[in-house]
Amino acid sequence: MLASQLVAEEAAHGDIGAAARLAVLAELPLLETNERALALARTMVRCGAVPARAPEDALHIAVAAAHGVEYLVTWNCRHMANVTMRGRIGAACRAAGCDPPAICTPEELMEVDNDEG
Repeated sequence: MLASQLVAEEAAHGDIGAAARLAVLAELPLLETNERALALARTMVRCGAVPARAPEDALHIAVAAAHGVEYLVTWNCRHMANVTMRGRIGAACRAAGCDPPAICTPEELMEVDNDEG
């Protein structure tokens, strides 16, 4: 399992559960937000793969794609784990020379694991 610096920054904000979230993330390697990811995120917003009002969602996807992450697990079904968005996201990633991650919810990923065992 991996996480990104962006996830760690988001996990630090909010309610009393922030310390527990950060403790979990401390055990994981963190992917950096690099120039390739920043450029891809801008492209995804510009081409409408991710709405302009959600640039942080584009950046989550772009960091995963730029680092060759196979699965991006999220509860964000509005702009990320959304079947109507996946095609545009995938096309933007491929146009930038990146393989798009498979974006899914934790339940969807668990279904994949259960089917294999």
